[in-house]
Amino acid sequence: MQISKVIGLKIYHCLIVLIVLLFVACNSYKPRNQVDISSSWQFRETGDQRWYPAKVPGVIHPDLLANGLIPDPFVGTNEDSVQWIEEKQWEYKTSFNISSEQYSYQKIELVFDGLDTYAKVFLNGKAILEANNMFRKWRIKVKENIVIGENELRIVFTSPITKNKLRLEELGYTLPAGSETGKWPVSPFTRKAAYQFGWDFAPRLVTMGIWQRVYLDLWDAARIENVVFVSREISLGKADYTANVTIFSIEANATYTLRLLEIEKEINLNAGFNEVSIDISIKNPKLWWPNGWGEPYLYKIPIQLAKGDIILDSLNQKLGIRTIDLIQEYDAMGKSFYFMVNGEKLFAKGANWSPLSTYPGSVADSVYQNRIRAVKEANMNMLRVWGGGIYERDLFYDLCDENGILVWQDFMFANSMYPGSEKFIKNITVEVEEQIKRLRTHPSLVLWNGNNEIDVAWKNWGWQQQYGYSVADSTKIWRDYETLFLDIIPELVKKFDPGRSFTPTSPISNWGAQGNFTSGSMHYWGVWHGDDSFKDYKFSVGRFMAEYGFQSFPDKATIDFYSSNSLDVEAPSSHQKSYIGNGLISKESEKYFGKPIATEDFIIKSQQTQALALKLAIEAHRLNKDKCGGTLFWQLNDCWPGPSWSVIDYFGRKKLAYHMVKDRFKPVILVFENEGNKLSISVVNDLLINVSGKLKLELFSANDTRLWVSEKSVHIPENGTEVIYRSDTRKLLDGMVREEVYLKATLTINGDVVDDERFYFVAPKNFLGNHSLF
Repeated sequence: MQISKVIGLKIYHCLIVLIVLLFVACNSYKPRNQVDISSSWQFRETGDQRWYPAKVPGVIHPDLLANGLIPDPFVGTNEDSVQWIEEKQWEYKTSFNISSEQYSYQKIELVFDGLDTYAKVFLNGKAILEANNMFRKWRIKVKENIVIGENELRIVFTSPITKNKLRLEELGYTLPAGSETGKWPVSPFTRKAAYQFGWDFAPRLVTMGIWQRVYLDLWDAARIENVVFVSREISLGKADYTANVTIFSIEANATYTLRLLEIEKEINLNAGFNEVSIDISIKNPKLWWPNGWGEPYLYKIPIQLAKGDIILDSLNQKLGIRTIDLIQEYDAMGKSFYFMVNGEKLFAKGANWSPLSTYPGSVADSVYQNRIRAVKEANMNMLRVWGGGIYERDLFYDLCDENGILVWQDFMFANSMYPGSEKFIKNITVEVEEQIKRLRTHPSLVLWNGNNEIDVAWKNWGWQQQYGYSVADSTKIWRDYETLFLDIIPELVKKFDPGRSFTPTSPISNWGAQGNFTSGSMHYWGVWHGDDSFKDYKFSVGRFMAEYGFQSFPDKATIDFYSSNSLDVEAPSSHQKSYIGNGLISKESEKYFGKPIATEDFIIKSQQTQALALKLAIEAHRLNKDKCGGTLFWQLNDCWPGPSWSVIDYFGRKKLAYHMVKDRFKPVILVFENEGNKLSISVVNDLLINVSGKLKLELFSANDTRLWVSEKSVHIPENGTEVIYRSDTRKLLDGMVREEVYLKATLTINGDVVDDERFYFVAPKNFLGNHSLF
């Protein structure tokens, strides 16, 4: 009886499928359709009987937290108590329904935009995928495994630690592994966000899960894979492009219609991937400009693929018309490093962007929108997506396009040496190709950079001695580095995005010797990791300042979230991840702002000190814009709450340094310089026009009584700097006590105040008035 019932059900299902196939044969093609699989997910530790609700996209830690199974890893010392999670195996499952209409599509593919990281996928009990890279997209044909009605999808995640222990042991030596903490340094073997293994601003929370969108892709006949616009000529009168459209066709020798703008082209395609090119010309183009220089204008280019009267697939591709070049040329100072945008020399102003959370898949769209809005409002024009994090989601790059924020894009390699096995390199090759094709359409993308700090680390940080490498080991490790960053990745960039600049590493120059400041990009950490003082920012200006910074504590409300006793913020804590600790913050804040009288005063002084450090650095870089091509401080944001180099904390609270950066990144600023008794005021102009204005100088007493005033006309060159005032401080003060006066400079252009700055003749803590630098 039971056997006959099973046979009957199978016959019934076969009849349903046959009816559907007949329906397909008698009906026209249908437009492409994507069905999200984001609801009703559950998870468990493998072997457990009970399943718990899960959120997708997401990862295991927030799912455990939401179900009350772990304490919040962001609070207190809870990070230590949840380390067991990384060595377990976790399962996720859901069910979804397929209608007969959906099943009637010729192609049904299951798509994962991101799986973290080692995952085996089962559909209706059959294994269909083994994933091994957090940064890759996975597309699987599933029509033969899917049924009309209910389907079960299950994913088993294996620990990256467990997965890679054997690889580490087989290698025979340890590879440098970023800032990874823990017994087993496996991050170099794992194509996964490096910061999640622990960093000097991040906790060790090694995640697993479905961290990006999951969906079914339903389509007939053919689909558009991607589109890229290749510039042929851009002038005032027209912009000529070739649109290269990649189309996947099911049938051989099939005829379709491709429409792009007002152009309609009949195309004949082979089975598989096809490249189709259409030349377009836009008359009197509106250019895409970076923030501060004009509108980041985006053209919307509609694209349709049709079969007869049916539109099979369509999209609206955005096009920003602009030219961008990285200029690296030998000159009298060394070798330059700056960007030309639309024929104009750009001084890059911005920050390093790190992931918005230890759990990046759980970040709401509104957080991205908030942070990019803050970037634009702070007069920034560039962000560097740091190589120890993630390739950001599409929304990030769309927001940068829309707001005129240029993107320096690292590939996801940082502070580590990587194995050179054939299988590992093949995995990376696919990853890099996918990411290039995904991101190359964005007008905001200005540079591909191979890695963060690996070249400079290998040559200057003593890894060979630290890890006891033999000559043969060192030779093999460095050869693997060159293969990846000097051969494979640059060739992929050249092939798939030939118009974009590429650098193999950042920094190009190490900050240890003064001669290194004459060429290439620079990560200057003489302040913080070295013994340099804040005054050394003035004398440590490279050709492009890609990293530098100083830590501070977040607001008290943020500290109260993660610390039950915020009175202990001056002591080392689980949330201070830098080996330097809190001592340098205390030392420098007391030096400039005095000893704190209470906890909240310490927090404020730490933020004032950070703001002062960034002010001095940014002013030095901008004053040297003839030599220096840009300034990107470390870092804009946090991935969890705690003391760090960020100017916006994890919860979006802006530190004092954010407001200082916003002020010092204005298009036109005044800068005071004082050496001995020589005082000068310079103006820095990033505008592309010459301007004239008035400089007003006022000397005030500590109680804000004005002692004298003078004015003079000034002329400011376009996109340049000019010294507009010089004086001997002894003559200027004329016997007055330095602690009891300050100088105020105001610059007006066409009657509008564009900048006003105060200069104190003593350290802020020694000024006798009731206000200070901030």
